[in-house]
Amino acid sequence: MKKRILTGDRTTGKLHLGHYVGSLKNRVYFQDTYDSFIILADIQALTTHFEDPKKINQGIMDVAIDNLSVGLNPEKITLFQQSQVKSIAELTIFYSMFVSVNSLRHNPTIKTEAKQYGYKDLSYGFLGYPVSQAADITFCNADLIPVGDDQLPHIEQTRKIVRRFNELYGKGKDILTVPEALLSEISRLPGIDGNAKMGKSLGNAIYLSDNKEIIDKKVRMAKTDTNRIHLNDKGNPQVCTVATYHKAFNLSDYGNLCEMCKNATIGCSACKKELADALNKELEPFRERRAYYEERPKIVGEIIAEGSRKANIIGDNMVLHVKDAMHLLI
Repeated sequence: MKKRILTGDRTTGKLHLGHYVGSLKNRVYFQDTYDSFIILADIQALTTHFEDPKKINQGIMDVAIDNLSVGLNPEKITLFQQSQVKSIAELTIFYSMFVSVNSLRHNPTIKTEAKQYGYKDLSYGFLGYPVSQAADITFCNADLIPVGDDQLPHIEQTRKIVRRFNELYGKGKDILTVPEALLSEISRLPGIDGNAKMGKSLGNAIYLSDNKEIIDKKVRMAKTDTNRIHLNDKGNPQVCTVATYHKAFNLSDYGNLCEMCKNATIGCSACKKELADALNKELEPFRERRAYYEERPKIVGEIIAEGSRKANIIGDNMVLHVKDAMHLLI
């Protein structure tokens, strides 16, 4: 049997290049060697967008198409909607019984995101979503979880929950699998404005759905070495956002472009043109697949429904094991 991998995205809008280098690229790579589950995390999206559910509804379709467009094969992976898998809700309740509020309040990712959204009085759902993530991971007993470094505290929380569950109810054997985190080589891509992180809410993202003209325009706006004002000024690629993108999407030319930058033998405009060409070359096959699925939303809906059906079968079986271990079956 193949080992199981679980990953996914909040359904709060279209995905960007940061998602691609941080996770989606790995999903495509692993779909042949792992039993891959891709979660459309609409419940988690409600923790910050509960007042705008229509956005989440559109986001389910947008995120599904983004995943399919990069090359994920619906015959090889299980693409499912979080809220349609009832075992996730059940497991969330069970796990919440032995997770302390204190441990959740001190979770660094929770603290960072609360500050980002300006939350002072946290909702029960927002504070507890690491517990829900543990249910996402364990409903199918996933072995491997690809994440960015900012999500590592959540994976560690899941590992603690799993170990605690096995300790309490396992009677010397493991009911749940302790998952391992997988960090991508590039776990974070800066925004085009030079911000340390590319984000939907920060307005500094290049989206997988952007066409050639939009990408050309965004790349022209990207922040470079602010100390390089004139063409003959020598640049510093270490502080240049464009250089970072070249390293992620144009590695074969990266070293040479850095040397030319440092020696002032290439200007920023020419360097940006090279980057835009590399990005458009990378995204071109995605656009073809995107056009296919955007013209056939019914097929996308059927893929999600079938993935959710399969996830429910697996999850229902897992809940039976969990209830049996907890002596809840009569």
